[in-house]
Amino acid sequence: MNVRRFDIILKILQTNKTIKVQELMEKLNVSEATIRRDLNTLEKNGKIKRVHGGAVLNLSNEEDIISKKTIHSKAKEKIGKLASQYIKDGNTIYLDAGTTTEALIKFLEYKKNIKVVTNGISHLEILNRYGIETYLLGGEAKFTTGATVGIGAIHSLRTYNIDIAFIGTNGVTKEGYSTPDTKEAMIKSEVINRANQVYFLCDSSKFGKKSFVIFASLEDGKLITEGDIPNELTVQ
Repeated sequence: MNVRRFDIILKILQTNKTIKVQELMEKLNVSEATIRRDLNTLEKNGKIKRVHGGAVLNLSNEEDIISKKTIHSKAKEKIGKLASQYIKDGNTIYLDAGTTTEALIKFLEYKKNIKVVTNGISHLEILNRYGIETYLLGGEAKFTTGATVGIGAIHSLRTYNIDIAFIGTNGVTKEGYSTPDTKEAMIKSEVINRANQVYFLCDSSKFGKKSFVIFASLEDGKLITEGDIPNELTVQ
């Protein structure tokens, strides 16, 4: 599996909305069989739809991690800085996959002796850059959101003791925190059960939005955001 090719295909589709197999073969300099395998994988992960001779962007599904990196970036950086203040030297922390949790990593550089457990594939490069001891959960690779998911990830997670968990979300209402993907919801719920402290990292654009699966209640942890928290999302 070639993550770089997947990223390129998704970037092309975000611009053009549709692409032909022949065009991808020429742009990526790979065989037709390779392109068809890549498209099959992306379709399985829910980001594209195969059509005759090519593929189109699946606009009905969740945004991929490439698209989300540049959205609300200043808010995410502020949230990351706020979240880092809860980490003590020697902690084992869990970092959920996602761009808001990724914004926290740059503030870990001077934290001493911490360990990071994560299902965030895209987190690895930055964590390695800062020399942070890191453990990636095993399981199925979901490239659209840069996460490992599934029963393998659950079993892997159960081998670790977590001091603090930082969890991302696609939406938050008074009913709780939600995500579009059932497999990612399972990981989030298991982390919440295992961690001593839980923080939900969520920029204000997610307030009042409800996604497919509710994985936690408001009482399951503390909400960290870049501004004021609405009354209906305040834990009494």
